[in-house]
Amino acid sequence: MKLHREGKGSIVLATVIVLAVYILSTLFLSAWAWLITLPFLVLYALVLWFFRVPNRQIGEYKTEVIAPVDGKVVMIKEVEETEFLKEKCIQVSIFMSPLNVHICRYPVTGKVIYKKYHKGKYLMAWNEKSSTDNERTTVAVETQTHHKIVFRQIAGYVARRIVFYTNVGDDAKAGHEFGFIKFGSRMDVFLPLDTQILCKIGDTTKGGLDTIAQLKDH
Repeated sequence: MKLHREGKGSIVLATVIVLAVYILSTLFLSAWAWLITLPFLVLYALVLWFFRVPNRQIGEYKTEVIAPVDGKVVMIKEVEETEFLKEKCIQVSIFMSPLNVHICRYPVTGKVIYKKYHKGKYLMAWNEKSSTDNERTTVAVETQTHHKIVFRQIAGYVARRIVFYTNVGDDAKAGHEFGFIKFGSRMDVFLPLDTQILCKIGDTTKGGLDTIAQLKDH
């Protein structure tokens, strides 16, 4: 199983803890060593599972909006996007549990025209206010069809580290990685009002594979 580079520190720490618990329990409570170590092995396996990198064949996209993360669609509504677009649009929000793959992918193909990191709170990720109050990063891409699409990584109550590798001027390719969020979080995508939404609340998504919307081809 391939593991994500962002997991290096967590995996090393988890390995040290498991080995220390096993060694100490063997020295002082030898009869119970494996029983004491077992819960730590389960937690270790969960850490490895969290940082897994699935092998996915990413296609070529032009007007399709691709799910940026694995998770569950928790919101589809008309909102005012006030940071960059400053206009009404459709917000699609996908919640990631700690068991989901947490690689963040570009939802559209085009050119990165904006990025900004915001310090903030750590409200539960499904809280509607988390989109504007929590620690987050906002990225905007201008597509090949001249749509400006905004998407936002949002830290949740558990997630305390947002990583993004993108810079203004970078080429964005739908389905390809641009960042990572550790331990449960949310992604918001803001789309033009004339976008055809192809998902519904409650749908589960596979990042880089599922088409969640279709942009109007001007």
